[in-house]
Amino acid sequence: MTTSFAKFGNELYTGKRSYNFVSSKKIWFIIAAVAVAISVLLPVVKGGYNLGIDFRGGSEFTVSNVKTTDSAPGEKAVHDVVSGAVPRVANVAGSTMRIQTDKLSDDQTIKIKTDLAKAYGVTENQVTSTFIGPTWGQDVTKQALIGLAVFVGLAALLMALYFRTWKMSVSALAGMLVTMFCTAGIYSLSDFEVTPSAIIGFLTVLSYSLYDTVVVFDKIRENTSDITTSSRRTFAEEVNLAVNQTLVRSINTMMVAVLPVAAILFIGAGLLGAGTLRDLSLALFVGILIGTAATIFIAAPLYAWLRQSEPELQKQAKKVATRRAAAASANSEAAAV
Repeated sequence: MTTSFAKFGNELYTGKRSYNFVSSKKIWFIIAAVAVAISVLLPVVKGGYNLGIDFRGGSEFTVSNVKTTDSAPGEKAVHDVVSGAVPRVANVAGSTMRIQTDKLSDDQTIKIKTDLAKAYGVTENQVTSTFIGPTWGQDVTKQALIGLAVFVGLAALLMALYFRTWKMSVSALAGMLVTMFCTAGIYSLSDFEVTPSAIIGFLTVLSYSLYDTVVVFDKIRENTSDITTSSRRTFAEEVNLAVNQTLVRSINTMMVAVLPVAAILFIGAGLLGAGTLRDLSLALFVGILIGTAATIFIAAPLYAWLRQSEPELQKQAKKVATRRAAAASANSEAAAV
């Protein structure tokens, strides 16, 4: 298996085997546009994201060493005090339950705390309560948006400086934005809570997406450094070759990154009930997969498309076509003889 994969990678690097990512750019762009549109519409149709208490504010109770992890006792304890409340009850880790509600008065908080202790068979000392005001939630939202804007701005600047061309910077950012929107869309579809941990996961995913793009774009720059004097391949073909040459590395990097995250998501959160890890691990898991695909199918083909109309590259493409026509003619004459 290892030998076969190594042979596969070697054939991609030498050009013996090739997947035409660049020439199919219209298909990839349409798929990406549809995916982004759906990702934007999903939260609208669902009425917004499932915001965590850090963003929307409210009261939160944590019950330790519970006798049961059933959500029904927690919901009943809240309803008995506030009949119209819509509590969010979750098992966050092992024998710990978390109950979140809208803002409560001091009397309501005390009564619910007592009822939760009885409902889950614990002492009142094992029930803690906190309150997060709407101002805090607004501040968290504001800081998250500022952090995202600063990250995107710095990424655009650094990419332009590193590659010395705005077209590479725009292409890299396009791939990153596709990753961000699609990851957010799947997150909305899952109905997982949006928490500060999830925001950290999103920013981490964007960093990973840029890292993978830089690796591929470095190879593109290497392959096209003397493109105007070459008649071997067109610029688009050299870009496609670079994507194929780095494909195995992208897959390996993606697998190394996604496997531990998958373990956290499916084993830690799914089987062991570590609910506090779900928001972070889902954002990372989905984002890493989409980020890798966005580099291959969006960023690199977009860069080739942005540069294909440059006069020097059009002249170079004609030079390649002329050489190939001459070679084909010579082969035909040789075959006829």
